[in-house]
Amino acid sequence: MAKSKEHSFDISAKLDMQEMKNAMVQAQKEVDNRYDFKGIDKDFDLSEGSKSVTLISASDNKIDAMKDILISKMNKRGVSINSLEELKSEDSSGNNRKFTYKIVDTIEADEAKIIQKEIKELKLKVTSVNQGDEIRVSGKNLDDLQKVMKHLKTLEDLKAPLVFENFR
Repeated sequence: MAKSKEHSFDISAKLDMQEMKNAMVQAQKEVDNRYDFKGIDKDFDLSEGSKSVTLISASDNKIDAMKDILISKMNKRGVSINSLEELKSEDSSGNNRKFTYKIVDTIEADEAKIIQKEIKELKLKVTSVNQGDEIRVSGKNLDDLQKVMKHLKTLEDLKAPLVFENFR
């Protein structure tokens, strides 16, 4: 008798950096063409090295507008808005304001524990193993794995933008 196959998928918080760059370029273009931004400093900066996004403009209100535009572009490109976490806001040169956001692309250890606890509480025949920056969930029944994904998507307390991949 053939042994039934184990199925699995990985949960991570990986960010598609190319899509993030595309969203930044589109946001910059929109801001450059907006009448309410004419003649004032406005800059979007993505630093892959330090995994951060910086917005610079004349006032907090302008930066809020820039962030809203960036978020709408991220949404259209399938980049989770949970990928940005505000780090600090400060004065910048030339009477400008500068907001810095950290790019969240890993699941922190405490969040990994929460995810594993949630999976366990579903009482499905699946196992979850923390593999550093991702969690592998496996089980014999594909429906059980899909129930796990569906449930995790409903969790609103998590900071990490969950990505489900390698479903097999």
